[in-house]
Amino acid sequence: MKSSHRAATLALVALLGFSGGAAAQDPAVVNAKTVKVKLENDRVRVLEATLKSGDKEQLHSHPASIIYVVSGGTTRNHAPDGTTKETAYVAGETIYRDPLTHWAENIGNTTIHLMVVELKK
Repeated sequence: MKSSHRAATLALVALLGFSGGAAAQDPAVVNAKTVKVKLENDRVRVLEATLKSGDKEQLHSHPASIIYVVSGGTTRNHAPDGTTKETAYVAGETIYRDPLTHWAENIGNTTIHLMVVELKK
């Protein structure tokens, strides 16, 4: 009995892990090396992201966000459906971004430094 209970529990954990759990991954948790929480309250969360040349993130999600580019560079964003999009960030620009799930890699030669303000409902 214990063996079948353990197998059922493992199956449930696996099912939860592969049924969209990745879509809700917190960027500050799965990318702790490159993303730090600077401020959080009931209205916003401010993240500081620093990606050195060649850095690759893990899949994560953001609500609607505003990005301020401290230091620019070029990223390749990967969507869960396999599509990619290259983005050039320019220092000093401010960008609004709708909610998304993605992972990014710094494909340029510079360190990218972003401040990301996630909007809460």
